Amino acid sequence: MRIHFIAIGGSVMHNLAISLAKLGHQVTGSDDQIVEPSKSRLQEAGLLPAKIGWDGDRITSDIDAVILGKHASADNVELAKAQELGVKIYSFPEFVYEHSIDKTRVVIAGTYGKTTITSMVMHVLKYLGRDFDYLVGAKLEGFDSLIKLTSSAPIMLIEGDEFYASSIDSHSKFHYYHPNIALISNIQWDNFKMLMTEEEYLHQFETFIDTIVPKGTLIYNKEDNNVVKIVGETKDCKINRHGYRLPNYTINKGVTYLQVGEEEIPLQIIGKQNLSNIAGAYTVCEWLGIKRDDFYRAIRDFKSSIRYLEFVASADGSVVYQDFAHTPTKLKSSIHAIKEQFSSFKLLTIIELNPYDVIEGDKMEQYDRSMMESDTSVVFINKSSIKEKNVVLDNIVDKIVKVFNHPNLLVITDTVDLYGFLEVFDSQGYNMLFMSSSNYSGINMLKFADKFLTKID
Repeated sequence: MRIHFIAIGGSVMHNLAISLAKLGHQVTGSDDQIVEPSKSRLQEAGLLPAKIGWDGDRITSDIDAVILGKHASADNVELAKAQELGVKIYSFPEFVYEHSIDKTRVVIAGTYGKTTITSMVMHVLKYLGRDFDYLVGAKLEGFDSLIKLTSSAPIMLIEGDEFYASSIDSHSKFHYYHPNIALISNIQWDNFKMLMTEEEYLHQFETFIDTIVPKGTLIYNKEDNNVVKIVGETKDCKINRHGYRLPNYTINKGVTYLQVGEEEIPLQIIGKQNLSNIAGAYTVCEWLGIKRDDFYRAIRDFKSSIRYLEFVASADGSVVYQDFAHTPTKLKSSIHAIKEQFSSFKLLTIIELNPYDVIEGDKMEQYDRSMMESDTSVVFINKSSIKEKNVVLDNIVDKIVKVFNHPNLLVITDTVDLYGFLEVFDSQGYNMLFMSSSNYSGINMLKFADKFLTKID
């Protein structure tokens, strides 16, 4: 096939383009901006557009399909030309479904945890030598790409995104996959970052259940009230339903052990959310024919998905973790996980906030008391990322202090000052958790951890 990608620079889009080229398809693409690592990977594959920008002349009648990225607007000139010529236009989830129509499709969905559960199942299948294709939203340890498509693998494992497929398609991405096995980890509408109403958001999951193939299987978290409610409202679907719960566990000297019958399985991950994720991943693997002993033998070696409660370093009993934080709910959950795991240690939590969430956001009040379990808290706002000259930094600092309502809170606005704070902070008896939804302003986490772990004499 001859396939053209509109917005080829996206994280999933460029990976899909490279995969299809490796399968022998003729692939071209365009975008108005391509940044690293997409740029280097496309260049290496010989797929980097010669010119940046949109050009309707790129679309010709001999193109078999156009794959439209979410970044491209509805009035894109290349999209308009494809529509005019009657070229078949796919969103990437539509294309992935067509490619995997003869495979067993496993779709992992949920507000939180879907990346981790997907990566757990991928880890187990790889450990056991099972062949599978996959689509994930974040680069995972042990896997070179966000997507793998082959003609031979019998399984397609997909991280299911509940947001819109493209600028001309208001269906959620996961509505297109028609899973044979589906999992919903949780459903939590959070108006801090959601782009749709709560009613719309919940409806996406109802429709998702309706898309499961007849006699397919829905695996769901029986401890999430929203999930249980929606599963109960879709009883007319002729599918299997298999609920899972948080497994029994113990924590000893900072190590979590799963209790499986008479056996205790040591893990390399922490936190109740991750334990619930393991229960979901086990149930998926069970439906894929994986034996219980094989699953638990494999899961012992699983490490956290990149930047999801990920261990960074340790020294003299203190540990440093990093995590991806994008809502107050996630912030609270991760702080609790570290405190539960290392209950005899105090906790320093540093969260990096986007300054524009503070300046423009009318939802900051949701951060009220969100860091109360942390003994010392730092909110980091990088002032160099504020472009407007008329912004009064003192007003931002005052707003953060008032909103977080924490008795031991410091607001830092410069990376130099942040390093300086760690150099004088006495980390004896403390652990540290650093959370951000961006790139930590370019901070090297290993060097940063070393500053914290160096004890003051």
